[in-house]
Amino acid sequence: MSITSLGRRTPIASVIALAASLTVSFAVLAPATPAFAASNAVPTYEVKINLTTAALDASHSPTAAVKAAFGISGSAKARSYEYFDTDAQALDAQGWSVRLRHKSGSSFEESYKKRYAVTNGDITAALNQANAQGFDSSDTNYDAEVDWGYAKQTLSFTNEKSHSASGSSGTAMPSSGTGRGWLVDEIPGKLDDWSRDNWGGDTLSASRAHGPVTAQVWSGAWEASDDASIEVLPVKNAAGTGTEYVIELSFKADTYADASRLHTDAIAAADRNGWLYHGDILKTDLILDRY
Repeated sequence: MSITSLGRRTPIASVIALAASLTVSFAVLAPATPAFAASNAVPTYEVKINLTTAALDASHSPTAAVKAAFGISGSAKARSYEYFDTDAQALDAQGWSVRLRHKSGSSFEESYKKRYAVTNGDITAALNQANAQGFDSSDTNYDAEVDWGYAKQTLSFTNEKSHSASGSSGTAMPSSGTGRGWLVDEIPGKLDDWSRDNWGGDTLSASRAHGPVTAQVWSGAWEASDDASIEVLPVKNAAGTGTEYVIELSFKADTYADASRLHTDAIAAADRNGWLYHGDILKTDLILDRY
């Protein structure tokens, strides 16, 4: 379209209309950028590396060499936990996990966690997706964390609550019905109204306990992490005829740079000594499937 034609000047109104039209066209063609009410959450990090049973001694404890290699010291502490979901795992299908945990001498810990897959290391894309669903820097009820495994990364947002363990000894767990009742009563709003009003409460009310399982945990400090640990978890094998052991070496870090260095160095050290499991084991899925 030409602004002038045969030497005749186009009326001013037509020029203005054309300019407005072009502005709208350019706006439509311009790439869209996410617009959020608040900025993305800033996650902390937990490196989680699985080891083989070569890392254990005859009593199923980490060997002295493993402890020395990763700064693990002190005696083991027990903790029991279980996940609540329906037989069809309806919560898990929506990226939610609900856990009840009991550490010896402590209150019961209730955890409501929403997970987002991190694809090709793009943590920002996962944070954008979470932000679009209401998990952003303004929500102080949830802690954001990136779990960094051997090959996979997962972004999670966790709401934690507690329940008195008065009258319970050691790491004893309540009955499935009692634990489910606590979790339903204290369900956070995001989960409750996830896909419709009261969806979370209704789904959790129809759930059952998957577990419990009881792990032994050794703690320490290594490199940039002052929160290192090795968890040894006995679980039913896939056939249900015996027991196998999941050994998880983990380190918490505040920054991506520290987590990246811990991830690289831990894998190298474990591999060099023949302890590394070359893959990722998600304990949540394992317990949901086997219990």
